[in-house]
Amino acid sequence: MTFQAPLWLLGLLAVVALVVLYVVLQLRRRAYAARFTNVALLGSIVPKRPGWRRHVAFGLVALALGALIISLAVPSTEVRVPRERATVVMAVDISLSMQATDIEPSRFEAMQKAAKEFVDVLPERINLGLVSFAGTATTLVTPTTDRGQVRSAIDNLDLAESTAIGEAVFTSLTAIENFQASLDSSEEDLPPARIVLLSDGYNTVGRDDTQAVNAAVDARIPVSTIAFGTDYGTLDLDGERVPVPVDRATLEEIADKTGGSYSEAASAAELEQVYEDLGSQIGYTTEPRDVSYWFVRGGVLFALLGVVLSLLWTNRLL
Repeated sequence: MTFQAPLWLLGLLAVVALVVLYVVLQLRRRAYAARFTNVALLGSIVPKRPGWRRHVAFGLVALALGALIISLAVPSTEVRVPRERATVVMAVDISLSMQATDIEPSRFEAMQKAAKEFVDVLPERINLGLVSFAGTATTLVTPTTDRGQVRSAIDNLDLAESTAIGEAVFTSLTAIENFQASLDSSEEDLPPARIVLLSDGYNTVGRDDTQAVNAAVDARIPVSTIAFGTDYGTLDLDGERVPVPVDRATLEEIADKTGGSYSEAASAAELEQVYEDLGSQIGYTTEPRDVSYWFVRGGVLFALLGVVLSLLWTNRLL
């Protein structure tokens, strides 16, 4: 919880001082009563008090004052709200290594399922595009709010040879730039954009990842990467088992240098969780929400209780 006008909290010192004064007065009253040796006489001249109950009434009023003072400091909490605008391009690896079955039923099928769940996680008003890459990179869906179009494209992905991670970043940047150019906005008002790139292998063709990183940095577009697969994946090529490990170092470097996030997924469940987390990060933001009304209501309630109990127990306000 944060306070938008924290100086008002200094008023709590006055409440503390009032409580201290009350305690001092109660102790002085006890000391004064103790000086009477004739207890029977004291009982006849001092009216019977409600004992501990009068302290409850005072405590409630003190709580009421504290709550009302806190409300003046405008307390607020962070709440998650969907982004009104954003542009996301999901770039997915469809190289032949995605046939590896170290992740059931295969890397490719697990990726398709998780990617469609990512589509569902994003708020409706976020524009989502899809790029696939193997030996080349292709924009399958330009950024759009039509989720059905993206899901259909994911279902129709086909595997191909080679892996062009650098080209995937360049193609995604172009898709974002073309979409932003179509918007009726100044450069300062353009919605935030991000690339989410999933790959399981090494860059084998096309422009290298260093060039792609520099282009993303220049465009101020973060690239969040997901290293998908295990170190023990193999691919059967003409009867020969070929190892297809994940290139974690390259993907982590791309994310770090562009300001994106890096994640690893070594199972279908982990990939789904990574996509869900990314969807929350990209699709939602946190904003302060004024909750001072909680304290106003609490203060009024405590004050009413204190006054009512005091009237019932002592026949006076306090």
